[in-house]
Amino acid sequence: MHKIIAHRDRFRALLARVQTDAAISTAIAHPCDELAVAAAVEAAEEGLIAPIFVGPMPKIRAAAQLAGVELAPYRIVDVPHSHAAAAQAVALVKRGEAKLLMKGSLHTDELMHAVCADGGLRTDRRLSHVFLMDVPNYARLMLVTDAAINIVPTLMEKRDIIQNAIDLAHVIGIDRPRVAVLSAVETINPALPSTVDAAALCKMAERGQIVGGIVDGPLAFDNAVDATAAGGKGIVSPVAGAADILVVPDLESGNMLAKQLTFLAGAESAGIVMGAQVPIILTSRADAPRARIASCALAVLMVQAAKAPAAVMMES
Repeated sequence: MHKIIAHRDRFRALLARVQTDAAISTAIAHPCDELAVAAAVEAAEEGLIAPIFVGPMPKIRAAAQLAGVELAPYRIVDVPHSHAAAAQAVALVKRGEAKLLMKGSLHTDELMHAVCADGGLRTDRRLSHVFLMDVPNYARLMLVTDAAINIVPTLMEKRDIIQNAIDLAHVIGIDRPRVAVLSAVETINPALPSTVDAAALCKMAERGQIVGGIVDGPLAFDNAVDATAAGGKGIVSPVAGAADILVVPDLESGNMLAKQLTFLAGAESAGIVMGAQVPIILTSRADAPRARIASCALAVLMVQAAKAPAAVMMES
């Protein structure tokens, strides 16, 4: 039986893992409302990021005044509009002037367009969003993917979505995450394509096309998170009832699941986009301050983890 850690302590433990001796330079694309500016300044005051505000300077200064924060310590790159802000923020990352990219008050698809443009921040891996959720009465942190980027992912895109989530799980200390590929039922039914994809993804994991985690599915949500529900259906699985990662069939189901956990179950959430050359911090107007800080902490942990192997090699 897993001990249930008090709600909110798990995000506090996550923040404690971050080395805050050197804040990570972060390009903030179009931070032109008070919440976007406040989120960046909050993270800076926590020692997580060194923000570079990219957008129309008058709008950024007006937003800072509304938020009651001081911008004097921070660099501002003045550009005329949100499209230019997204492009310039990506360019700062490409030039090495920023190690992270953070969404301000522009639309997610506008920022992703700049990320995915020629000369942007794409890699061979499909981009995907991962929510890290601290859900009351669940025995572990839960990752939900993808609820923000891929609308109806293909089988191979789901492979990347899973690998991205496993990589993030490793960074936060889950050595061999249990991955539940969700559907409405636990048996394979050609009328439900998500069940067929789930079966294929499990075989791909067996053959080394997905590495670093234990993948099982199809699993319904209750069987993925509740051992009693799984046992009642005779499901024998190392993942059932103990999932670390929930892989949803499509963006609609993922978005609804994440918001239900937040607004009905009282979960705290943080989220980043994986698969680009750098982690991308996505925040929402509905995010609580702790969620915004946790999202920045996740991205910083990714940067620090990427540096760790080089540091080990230098020591040896």
